[in-house]
Amino acid sequence: MVSPSSKPHRTPAWLDRFKENFTHWLVDDIPQLFDWLLQWLSRRQLIVLLSCLLWLFTPLISVRPTLWQQGFVALLLISVGRFLLHLEERQRRSTTSEQLHLLLMCLSVMVTLRYFYYRTIYTLNFDTWVNTVFSVLLYMAEMYAIATLMLAYFQTARIRHREPIDISTIPENNLPTVDVYIPTYNEDVEIVRKTILGALAIDYPAAKKRVYVLDDGRKFHDRRIHLYRICEELGCTLLTRTNNDHAKAGNINTALQKTHGDLILILDCDHIPSRPFLQETVGFFLDEKVALVQTPHWFYNPDPFERNLKTGGRVPVGNELFYKVLQKGNDFWNAAFFCGSAAIVRRKPLMEVGGIAVETVTEDCHTSLRLHSLGYRTVYYDKIMVAGLAPEKFSAYVGQQVRWARGMAQILRLEHPLVNPKLKLSIGQRLCYFSATSHFFFGFPRLMYAVAPTLFLLFGINSVRGLGLETLFYALPHIVLSMQTNHIRYRHVRFSFWNEIYEFAMSFQAGIVTMLAMVNPKLGKFNVTDKGLTVTERKFDLDSIRYLVILGAITSASLIAVPFWLLLSPRDTEAVLINALWCTFNILLVLAACLAAFEQPQLRSAHRLPRQLTAIIHSGDHSWTGRTMNVSESGASILLDVWPNIPDQVRVELIGDFGARALLDAEVVRGIATDRLETVLAVNFINVSRTQLDDLILVIFSDVQEWYSQKRREADKPLDSLRFISNSLRRAFREFRPEIGVKVRKYVDADVQLYWEGWEGSSYNAKLTEMGLRELRLEYSGPSILHLDAVRVTQPLVALAMGHDKTDPYAYSLLAQVQMVEELPPLPADYFSETYVQRVAIELRFPEFLDRQQQNKIRRILQLLDSERENSLSA
Repeated sequence: MVSPSSKPHRTPAWLDRFKENFTHWLVDDIPQLFDWLLQWLSRRQLIVLLSCLLWLFTPLISVRPTLWQQGFVALLLISVGRFLLHLEERQRRSTTSEQLHLLLMCLSVMVTLRYFYYRTIYTLNFDTWVNTVFSVLLYMAEMYAIATLMLAYFQTARIRHREPIDISTIPENNLPTVDVYIPTYNEDVEIVRKTILGALAIDYPAAKKRVYVLDDGRKFHDRRIHLYRICEELGCTLLTRTNNDHAKAGNINTALQKTHGDLILILDCDHIPSRPFLQETVGFFLDEKVALVQTPHWFYNPDPFERNLKTGGRVPVGNELFYKVLQKGNDFWNAAFFCGSAAIVRRKPLMEVGGIAVETVTEDCHTSLRLHSLGYRTVYYDKIMVAGLAPEKFSAYVGQQVRWARGMAQILRLEHPLVNPKLKLSIGQRLCYFSATSHFFFGFPRLMYAVAPTLFLLFGINSVRGLGLETLFYALPHIVLSMQTNHIRYRHVRFSFWNEIYEFAMSFQAGIVTMLAMVNPKLGKFNVTDKGLTVTERKFDLDSIRYLVILGAITSASLIAVPFWLLLSPRDTEAVLINALWCTFNILLVLAACLAAFEQPQLRSAHRLPRQLTAIIHSGDHSWTGRTMNVSESGASILLDVWPNIPDQVRVELIGDFGARALLDAEVVRGIATDRLETVLAVNFINVSRTQLDDLILVIFSDVQEWYSQKRREADKPLDSLRFISNSLRRAFREFRPEIGVKVRKYVDADVQLYWEGWEGSSYNAKLTEMGLRELRLEYSGPSILHLDAVRVTQPLVALAMGHDKTDPYAYSLLAQVQMVEELPPLPADYFSETYVQRVAIELRFPEFLDRQQQNKIRRILQLLDSERENSLSA
C-alpha cells in the first residue's frame, strides 16, 4: 500500500488557473497591445510615446537605493529575466516567442539605462590626470558596447523568414537570362574548376544561362593557359582584362561591359553552387524593385578557430550569427546587403549606380548602400546554396577579417550612413548600416577591458571610482539580462563568451586598421585571401598574435600583486577581488584566443563533409547498399547494415540528392563494428580519372537538396560554454589518434602450396582464409616449418600455388612477401594422441612492382573463390 506521505502532491485548481491566466496575460495580451499600438500610431506619435515612457521610468533608472537593496533588486531582475526566458523556451508558437523576446528586450534596455546612469554619475574617476584618462577611456569602451547592444536589439527585434517563389509555371521564354560570374586571381585552378562544374550544373534552362570565368591573374601566364583549357573543355567563357585596377570590383565592372544577362550571379572562385540555386532565387526578381538577392556564405572546411581549438563542430563558427540572425533582421528593415558572393544582382540598377563600388575594399556592402539609396529593395534568402573554403591558416583568417574591418570603416568615414542627407534611406536602413559599419571598431574596447584591471593591480590606476559590490550589483543585471535576451535569437548561432575570443584574437589588428581608415580612408589595398592551403605540422603563429601574448603575460603577472594588496591595503579588498576575478576571466579568454593561432595539422588530403549519401558497394556480382557518414574527394566512411564479405578493393557508387552518380574504385582501409550491429567501412578512392573526379565533385557539392548545417541543433548553455573554453588548453595539445578497426578482406577457404625462396625443400600445404587485392592471410597446421624464425626476420618472397585447375595445378601462381608470422595455439595430432602439431598464421602482401603481372590474376582468383563458395552454400 502507498503511505499518505508518498501520494503525489496536487496543485490547487485555483493556483493552476491563476498561473494559466497570468501566463496568457503576460505572453499574449500585453504583446498584442504593443502590436496594436505600433500598427495604429504614426512615427511621430510613437516617438512621443516612447519619450513619455522614458520620462515615466526615469525614477526607476536614477534612484540609488542602499547597497543591499540594490543587491535584492539585482537578484529580482535576474530572476524575472530567467522566468521570461524559461517561458519562451516552452513556447511552440513563433509569434509568442517573438513577443516574449520583445518583452525581455524592454526589460534589458531599462536595466542597461539604469547601469549607464549609475556609471555616468557615480563611478567616473577624476582624482588625478592618469585616473581621469583611463577612466574616460574605459567609459568610452563601455558606451561603445552599450550602443552596439542597442543597435543589435534594433536589428533583431523582428527577423524575416523568406520562402522561395516558384518559377516552374513561368514559360522558359519569359525567364530572365542569367550570367554567372566567377572572379579569380591566383587561386589553384582545381579550386576554380570545382566552382565551374557547379555553375554549369545549376538547374536552369541552358539557353538562359551563361558561365563566365573572370581571370585577373595576368601575371600568372601558365596558370591562365591552364584555366583557358579548362574553360574550353567544360564549355564556359574566359574573360580577361589588361590591368588589375580596383581588384575584384574592377574585374566585375569590366565583365559588365562584355555580357548582357538580365541577372548576374556572382560566385567567389571557391564557392561551389548547389543545383537548385537559381530555381529558388530568381522568383524574387518578379518584383521589379528587387535589385539584389543574397544567400548565406558557408564553408565546408573548419576555420582556424574550429580546427585549432578542436571544437569538433560543437561551437557555431564566426559567420553564423551574421547569416542566421543579423541579415534576417536587416531584411526586415529592407537593409540586407551584398556580401560579395552567393548573390544575384539585377543588371539595370547595378548599372544605374555605376557598377560595383570601387572606393572601398568592401565593395559589396558599399554597392548595396547605393542601391538602397536609389529606393531599390534587397532580399535575404536564408538557405545555404554555396559550399566555400574558409581560410585554413590563422594569419589568412585574420587578414580577411582585417580587410573587412578596413572596408567597413571606410564606408562609415566616406558615406556617414547614419546622418548623410544625400543617402535616401529610411531610419531602419540607416541604423542597420551604421551597426554594420561600426561593428569592427571592437578592437579598442576589447583591449580596454583587458587592460583596466591589470592597470589597477600593477600600478594602482583606478578606472572605476568606488569599484565594489555596489558596482557589481548594477553591472550584473545589465550583463545577465543582455545575455538572456540575446539567447532567444542567438542560442543556435553564437555561444556565450566565444564572441570575446574572436574579438580578442583580432583586437590589435582590427583596432589599428579601423582607426587608420577613419583618419585616411584611402589607406590600404585589396588583399586576396589565401585559400586551399594545407597545414602539415603544428606551429604557433606568433607573428599574428604576439601582442596578445604579451597582454596575456602581463595580465597573468598582475595576479601576483593580489596578496600584497590584501595585506597592505585592506580597505580596497572589494576592488582588489573584483579586479582579480576580472583578470582571471580575461586570462581564460586571451589564452583561448592565443591557442587559435596554434596551428593544428590537417591529417586528410581533402576535407571530409558529414553528408549522408546513398552508397552502393560493388564486389563481383554482389552489391551492398548503405549511407555515407562522411565523404570527400579522397574517401568516405560508409555505414552498412551487415558485415560484407568483400576484398580490400571494391567499387563504390555514390548517389546525390537529385540523382547524380559517381562510380569509383576504392581501397577498404578498415572496418569497424558498431554497438548497433552495423558496419562502418573506411574507404579511400584510388585510380580516380578526371571524369570520375568531376562526377564526384558534382555529387558531393552540387547535387544537394539541403546542406547538413542549415539547421543547428546544439544550443548555448553559458556554463557549459565557459567550461568548454577552459578545456581548450587540454584539447589543443591532445594528439590525434587514428580510428581503430580491422582489415577488411574476403573470407575464403582454399588450399595453397607455399615455396620459401632460398630454402631448399621448403614446400608446405596451407589454408587460404582471407584474401584481398593487396594482402592475404594463410593458416598452416602440420609438422614444424623449417627456418621459421629466419622467415619471420627476413620476410622473404613466397610463391603461392593454387590447384583449382586440375589439369595445371600451377595455373594460379602468385608471389607475395611475408609481413608477419603469428604462432597460434597448437592442436593435438589426433583425438587419442598426446603430440601436437604446429599452427601458424602468416600475413602476406602482394608487391606493388608486380601489380601489372598479378592484379588481373588476383581478381580472377577472387571471382573463382567466390563462385566456389556460393556453389558450396547452395549445395
